Amino acid sequence: MGQLVDGEWKSGDVATTKDGGFERQDSTFRNWVTKDGSAGPSGEGGFPAAPNRYHLYVSHACPWAHRTMVMRRLKGLEDIISVSVVHWHMGDKGWSFDDDVKGATGDDLYGKALLHEIYQKADPDATCKVTVPVLWDKERQTIVNNESSEIIRMLNSAFAEWASDTTDYYPADLKSEIDAVNDLVYPNVNNGVYRAGFAKNQEKYEAAYDDLFGALDELEERLASNRYLTGDRFTEADIRLFTTLIRFDAVYHYHFKCNRNRLNEMPNLSDFMREIYQMPGIAETVHLDHIKGHYYTSHPGVNPTGVVPKGPALDFNAPHGRG
Repeated sequence: MGQLVDGEWKSGDVATTKDGGFERQDSTFRNWVTKDGSAGPSGEGGFPAAPNRYHLYVSHACPWAHRTMVMRRLKGLEDIISVSVVHWHMGDKGWSFDDDVKGATGDDLYGKALLHEIYQKADPDATCKVTVPVLWDKERQTIVNNESSEIIRMLNSAFAEWASDTTDYYPADLKSEIDAVNDLVYPNVNNGVYRAGFAKNQEKYEAAYDDLFGALDELEERLASNRYLTGDRFTEADIRLFTTLIRFDAVYHYHFKCNRNRLNEMPNLSDFMREIYQMPGIAETVHLDHIKGHYYTSHPGVNPTGVVPKGPALDFNAPHGRG
């Protein structure tokens, strides 16, 4: 995957440090949609919540983008925030809007061929990675935000006037506990699988592997006594973990060498994942064809043949025993 440098696309490898470890770059666009258009925790103001003003650019393959699709579905914002879906393959030119596979839509707003053209439209001199998700303002014709953890909080709260679900997935009385869980899950699980998969030396790979399974063991134990990660209420912390777990056995276990065990050998995490998958509307946000097609063909340094495995056999609709 390449990136934009002074507004020009440059092909290149995924980001690594000089010592062979994977390093994820911070997201670049950090404005917030708020109820009244005031500035959020970062960036500038001027982005008031409104129906049909905002648009998501996503990949069904990407776990970070998947978070936003889950939150959009849970809050019932499908008719309020429109979506364009990129092709699952990410080549030398990054994400494309080819729509020759089921589930890809093309660029519904401007008819662009490549996602980096959307970034260039927002900032002709941008120097940044071109990632999904992207929250786009159709009125100002610019990117509001491309940080998934912030976008899901906007979807959770800013659009309450039009949401069909009044649940607060980041409630005030659980914020500190949710933040603590996220601080465990993000570096060790969400990003941990990438740290293992893209490591370029043994030491960095093994450190990421140990962090990943240490965290999964801790979460497995937590779910032995809690229905969800912070107790009996389903929150954003559960969504953020779910989108990694749903990809684990199909991709991360083999492709990223996260192979101490499969997720289905961790009964509490496996049941937790299936319960969320079986919540109304969530299964429709999971696209295993995009997930497997993307990972196994878009990382030639990891899988040079580009062959996509047929397995494993997965049954997300199996009973989970969680009520």
